[in-house]
Amino acid sequence: MTTATSSTSRRRTDPGLPAEVTGFIGRRHEVAEVKRLLSASRMVTLTGPGGVGKTRLALRVATEVRRGFPDGVWLVELAELDNPTLLPQALVAALQIEDHSARRPVDVLVERLCGDQMLVILDSCEHVIHESAVLAQTLLPAVPGLRILATSRQPLGIFSEQTFTVPMLSLPDGPRHGTSTTSDAVRLFAERAEAVIPGFALTDRNRDVVERICRRLDGLPLAIELAAVRLRALSVEQLLDRLDDRFRLLNTGLKTAAPRHQTLRALIDWSYSLCTQRERLLWARVSVFTGSLDLDGAEEICSGDGISRDEIIGLIIGLVEKSVLVRDEYPCGVRYRLLDTIRQYGRERLAASGEEPAVKRRYRDYYRRLSREAKARMFGPGQIELLTRLRVEHPNLRTALEYCHAEHVGLCIDMASDLLHHWITSCHMGEGRVWLELGLADNSGRTEVRARALGACSWLAIIQGDQATATKMLAESRALGEGLGLEPVLGYVALYSGMVAMHQGDGASAVRLFEEAVARHRATEDPFGEVLALTRLSLAYSFLGDAERAIAAAEESMSVCDAHGAHWQKAYAMTALGIEAWREGDTRRATRLEQESLRFNRSLGDSLGVGLNLEVLAWIAATDGDHERAAEMLGILRNVWEAVGLSLPGYAHLAGYHDECEARTREVLGGAVFRAAVERGARLSNDEALVYALEERGPAPVRSGGTDRWSPLTRRETEIARLVGQGMSNKEIAASLVIAQRTAEGHIEHILRKLGFTSRAQIAAWVTEQTPLA
Repeated sequence: MTTATSSTSRRRTDPGLPAEVTGFIGRRHEVAEVKRLLSASRMVTLTGPGGVGKTRLALRVATEVRRGFPDGVWLVELAELDNPTLLPQALVAALQIEDHSARRPVDVLVERLCGDQMLVILDSCEHVIHESAVLAQTLLPAVPGLRILATSRQPLGIFSEQTFTVPMLSLPDGPRHGTSTTSDAVRLFAERAEAVIPGFALTDRNRDVVERICRRLDGLPLAIELAAVRLRALSVEQLLDRLDDRFRLLNTGLKTAAPRHQTLRALIDWSYSLCTQRERLLWARVSVFTGSLDLDGAEEICSGDGISRDEIIGLIIGLVEKSVLVRDEYPCGVRYRLLDTIRQYGRERLAASGEEPAVKRRYRDYYRRLSREAKARMFGPGQIELLTRLRVEHPNLRTALEYCHAEHVGLCIDMASDLLHHWITSCHMGEGRVWLELGLADNSGRTEVRARALGACSWLAIIQGDQATATKMLAESRALGEGLGLEPVLGYVALYSGMVAMHQGDGASAVRLFEEAVARHRATEDPFGEVLALTRLSLAYSFLGDAERAIAAAEESMSVCDAHGAHWQKAYAMTALGIEAWREGDTRRATRLEQESLRFNRSLGDSLGVGLNLEVLAWIAATDGDHERAAEMLGILRNVWEAVGLSLPGYAHLAGYHDECEARTREVLGGAVFRAAVERGARLSNDEALVYALEERGPAPVRSGGTDRWSPLTRRETEIARLVGQGMSNKEIAASLVIAQRTAEGHIEHILRKLGFTSRAQIAAWVTEQTPLA
């Protein structure tokens, strides 16, 4: 394969920064100062207490400087990372680097980012401060175009670091009269209050009270926002009275503690006191979740001992209304999360209650069951939903694995084995192997769990190109399987051993092993293992030139998949059948098979499956004489395989077809034309590349303001975008379309996310660009 010289930004899609769905108040001086520091130093850390607005400031700065970073601005959220040793892997995943090699994540980062010009935001470093410092010290010298903007409650403490202490919002100097200049703290309170109480506005009557509230809260943004929420039930006067009563006691306490810390703690204490007894209990229990949670998880883990299962939904609604829980929409449904400060408070309450061990046990067991059920249901029609759910739950799965390993290694490797397909289809393959090898390091047990974990880990090693380790693990797994009479284990040992044989080019041994695997999986009534073995058997027969048996094995695999509604495995069987159809010269059928398989792999986000489909489509183009298309496909493939970390991982025996395609295409086109076509393909974004491969449109048009435009917005979103372009406010849009204001706000948030924008002004400019010239 050719060696890439293009930027890695062409191999990964910059996800953009979170859209500002509420106004950004003040901070003009702070934004300018941080931008100055960032222009002079490659490592800048924003420090300050929790709730001061470090993350919002970092995101605003990043938005304003992103044009200076052609390879993107990337946000790495660390609040959910409980295990500091996984920080490099977390950065790999956040940067969408799907590396399937066995190298250290730090080495992968250094190699992939070399030559890039990007800004990475490391958000909430305080609980992984040492590891963040070590990672920054490693990456900055090795990647000259990298800049890091960190947020932390304390500096990282490295030599090149510039720090900026984020101040509180500006406060009014004293009692004001008339329409004098409004401070940033008061403006924030007024804006958040208006969101809670439509029509709220600062007046001569309430201005003094609001200013006194903001002063009592020391201008701390989170405290102000939490206080403003209380206007759902209280007047501003009642709010001030309760703050005064609460803080009078705190101000007579420890003088060494910063008043703002006392204030935030007091405000959270007060928020806690406003909850019912059962809401407080649920608040403490949901704090056990590392990431977000859904209703099912809350009901399973948090009910009992004072809360019935039927009460959970009502208590969640109460906590959402009190802004303790935040409601989010995910592809797999509605989920809830705690802000980091609120979660830490809840965990303190949980520890003080004496319930922590029991709740953690229920949490661990719930995610063990979820992993086991996902494995059991993986071969069926709900595969996409299951894998999507596991990706969303990854922070919780990681924490549950921590709890499992702390109690017994067998629990850890059992759960990690159940998650095998999650590791393979996500950015966390390296992490999955870490968990398995961590548990397997204790080799004192000779159990079915160990035998199964050895097989699972061997497959990850095979994909990563570590055949030697895989062979060693398979030998031990086979010995355990034979000694304990574990037919299912022996079926997978035969399957994975056949993969090793194919990697070594031993097609005859591979056929024998795959046939053994098929027989064993049929005997144990495991259709998942059967179709995996049949698909690999088809590829092995094809490798040996036995077209009739290759086609029969692939079609049989597809038939079993159809009987169970297993579309993911069918996509791989179709790939195998497409390869043989291409070898037999039926390029039309081969194209149809590979494109249908590609559509499914695209929907699942399976990079390995996508890469295989693109390979065969490139070979087909060369066979059909469309050599420019073949070269463009090779450019797309260059990006895919470099993003994965290996070329054709787990399918090395197909490399000869790739090399032949490349050599023939270069010979026909000539060096200069070939290189230009490859670069055209490499410049396409991931989405554009897949659209091109599927021939859903021609090569994606360059978006330069020409007339060949298309919009990702729905008809209603387009209508609302045009009204934004006319300068209408949310209220005016809602009135014009006769919809609720909250509905209009939701549409605008979707528009911002779809277009990758952060402001209404960008929407207006986009609308103007989309309007045809007269």
